[in-house]
Amino acid sequence: MSETVLVLNAGSSSIKFQVFAIGREEELDQRLRGQFEGIGTRPHLVARDARDTVLVDEVWSAGDVPDVPAAIERLDAWVQGFRGGQPPSVIGHRVVHGGPTYDRPVQVTDEVIRELRRFVPLAPLHQPNNLAPIEAIRGRRPGVLQMACFDTAFHRGHGELADRFAIPEDLYLQGVRRYGFHGLSYEYIAQALPTVAPSVADGRVVVAHLGSGASMCALRHRRSVESTMGFTALDGLPMGTRPGQLDPGVVLYLHQRGMSTEAVQTLLYKDCGLKGLSGISNDVRDLLASGDRRARLAIDYFVYRIAKELGAFAAALGGLDALVFTAGIGENSPAIRKAVLERSTWLGFEVDEAANEENATGITASASKLPAFVIPTNEELMIARHAVRLMRVGQASKAGTPVA
Repeated sequence: MSETVLVLNAGSSSIKFQVFAIGREEELDQRLRGQFEGIGTRPHLVARDARDTVLVDEVWSAGDVPDVPAAIERLDAWVQGFRGGQPPSVIGHRVVHGGPTYDRPVQVTDEVIRELRRFVPLAPLHQPNNLAPIEAIRGRRPGVLQMACFDTAFHRGHGELADRFAIPEDLYLQGVRRYGFHGLSYEYIAQALPTVAPSVADGRVVVAHLGSGASMCALRHRRSVESTMGFTALDGLPMGTRPGQLDPGVVLYLHQRGMSTEAVQTLLYKDCGLKGLSGISNDVRDLLASGDRRARLAIDYFVYRIAKELGAFAAALGGLDALVFTAGIGENSPAIRKAVLERSTWLGFEVDEAANEENATGITASASKLPAFVIPTNEELMIARHAVRLMRVGQASKAGTPVA
């Protein structure tokens, strides 16, 4: 059978996965995609092939699949069966935080795992869940090659002004700096731009990754030069349950009022953002459908902050050539896109109502001074590309072939 790459994107209660066949010249052909969700509550595995045919749709009790390692065991067994017993050639993982150590994807080793555990406090809800399948697979199939791909890596080329906080030098040297996240998504968009929007691809482009987690990235020559997110994934835009930009004095105040570190962490990661503002839901679809004043406030605040950051990024870039919307909300919510563009008419945007409603690639009118696009992201494909490249580098190195 052909070589394959398995991509795992693990969360606290779900694992998104895809399997790609590796073709000639490293072309990747998606063979299946799926998700293992409800882990620990109502475990549900569903997978489809490239023709969207359902291959498996199975539900278990919570006790049968209580955690991510248990889910990995069942998923691994099912994928092995789908592959006729042949393991994947390489497994690629999304890891949220690479800290100051990793500015590119790496092969997983004991040393890499030890280093990545150090960054758990920087991404307490993401990092442990990203590491869980890596460690489960190493215990189950220690000979399988695994690669870690980092959401922070794409932003590591930031200039010093964008990289620093106004804090003492020794803290910066200890790793307290602005990392940025959603890098795998932005990297995919950067690679897609020459095909989708060649006239602006190498210009000054802002990408808005709008989902339950939300951020924005400023690109110049398809490289990240600024991000709304910083030291952790709490910063920047308001998100489904995270506040985004917050005066650090608020955290001091909460501590002084007697709130524990654990309680503050729960508040900031799970009870703020759109959920906190609305008191109703963290889902934009629910808020748009609601007639409640607080739901309207949450949506207006979300749009206001996106438009505000867009203006700031235009200043950081010294001008703007295009805006790209991506991720769940960015790709599928005409109402949010329209509201952002209408708040940004001063920059030259004029929305094309029909194109926007259809989720077309180009959503600005012909008279618009600046174009806006909708480009679906594909973090899993980006991870697969990195994993295959690293695998080939390793094979060439073992064979004694010079590696660039």
